[in-house]
Amino acid sequence: MAEKKLIGQTALVTGANSGIGMGVALSLGQAGANVIINYVSNPEAANVLVEQIKSLGTNAIAIKADVSKEDQVQNMFKEAIEIFGTIDILVNNAGLQQDAKFDEMTLAQWQLVIDVNLTGQFLCAREAVREFLRRGMIPERSKALGKIICMSSVHELIPWGGHANYAATKGAIKMLMQTLAQEYGGRKIRVNSICPGAIQTPINKSAWQTPEALNNLMSLIPYNRIGQPEDIGNLAVFLASDDSDYITGASIFIDGGMTVFEGFSTGG
Repeated sequence: MAEKKLIGQTALVTGANSGIGMGVALSLGQAGANVIINYVSNPEAANVLVEQIKSLGTNAIAIKADVSKEDQVQNMFKEAIEIFGTIDILVNNAGLQQDAKFDEMTLAQWQLVIDVNLTGQFLCAREAVREFLRRGMIPERSKALGKIICMSSVHELIPWGGHANYAATKGAIKMLMQTLAQEYGGRKIRVNSICPGAIQTPINKSAWQTPEALNNLMSLIPYNRIGQPEDIGNLAVFLASDDSDYITGASIFIDGGMTVFEGFSTGG
């Protein structure tokens, strides 16, 4: 059984009813945190996850909110705080792709990805910071005033043709995360990014669903396996706990070595 490093704390995970978000929410629940499952569609999956987390001996609720909409984000935080008293941990995970060649990309495709992946992180982080400052320190609960974990990607570093909108948001998330870490470090708010590589989730099913596709993917990953949502969840628990109290402003890559560019292993 996972060590209960987050007992008494409450975490909000956006986009938590599938993929990486679901893995993170489960890991936080296993570590003892109360968990708010944010979703925008498929409430059935969100409610199943709530019951899974409750079965671990902690509490969980599901709240529907579009993270790109200011009023919905504010209402989500208000509801969560009314139920749990405060929020200690925000995992800014919600994100999507709208892929196209750059010369064929529509403004709607560009704007949707910016709105969800970047503006959504801004809106949620702003409400979290406001709550941390309002609540004040609770030393017996955590050494930090609050923790924000931004879900970025290896594509904050690696350009990605055909995905200009997605890659642009991830590069921007890096600067948002570092700026918040700089601005609020003196108030003991820790802000970091998790940068996944290839993780086996529905968003990238085409990259792993056939043996041929999976074999092609392995040519990019020195560690020669695809990541799992629980890999990200384990890192999120570490970043949310006092074990990482001296880590802030960091992009932590969890990618099986993708960012060492395996294609150069035999020369350039």
